[in-house]
Amino acid sequence: MMLSDFFSPDPTARIEPVDFMDRLLSHRGLDMASFGLRETVNISLIPELDRRLLRVLGSPEPHPHKIQRQTLYNPAGFTFSTIASPMGAPMAVMLLEQLIALGARRFIYLGFCGALAPTYRIGDGFIPIRAIREEGTSYHYLPADIAPTSSPHLTALLQTQAAERSFAVQHGDIWTTDAPYRETAQKIEHFQKAGVHAVDMEMAALFAVAQYRSCDVGALLLVSDECYHPTWQPGFGAQRLRNACQAAVEVCVTAATRATSPEPEPASAQ
Repeated sequence: MMLSDFFSPDPTARIEPVDFMDRLLSHRGLDMASFGLRETVNISLIPELDRRLLRVLGSPEPHPHKIQRQTLYNPAGFTFSTIASPMGAPMAVMLLEQLIALGARRFIYLGFCGALAPTYRIGDGFIPIRAIREEGTSYHYLPADIAPTSSPHLTALLQTQAAERSFAVQHGDIWTTDAPYRETAQKIEHFQKAGVHAVDMEMAALFAVAQYRSCDVGALLLVSDECYHPTWQPGFGAQRLRNACQAAVEVCVTAATRATSPEPEPASAQ
């Protein structure tokens, strides 16, 4: 079976996320209407970013019930919920589907990426706009000839908040792969020639789910390693990346706060 065969036009699934969550919550004596998830959710894909996010939010008390084993927070004084996501497209999508089933509609992701373009350095900000699909999950949500894209509204919010904090960000295409240990020199060169800026493990699938479910997903990623050199250049412990983590968290907090604005800000990237 080819990847193009993964997509089924049948709008129903044997296990619907709403039915799964309803059954799960009923075992806890709960229902979805009273669960308390907010419509906007700030989601971190990296533990260090999650820790910094919770500190910025005042170390809020956790929600009494987890979602897919992840601790949920509804920080006081803020209009959004926050939760950490598992890494990798399949598990990240399972969490996203459950959040959508519980009523959330806007999702701002904060994570890391590898830079393919030499215009990036460790700690630089990147906002993915369109995803090149080299993972399997997205093909169950969109036909193979459709490119998953980010939400123009959330992308504009992130760009605006980054600019207000003088936090430089670039934007462009991202390559999403299931196999980080098979990012070969040949593949990297191929995607560089195609103008792809960065590589990650989740964005294509998350964008695809959002398009399928008519929700909004945007993301701010930080360059954690430079993949455009002849040898891999990681920067996970670099001071520049640590400083960028704090700035990116503040950008995402303000963007999530303003995400409920009825009028989207103009999108300059799309």
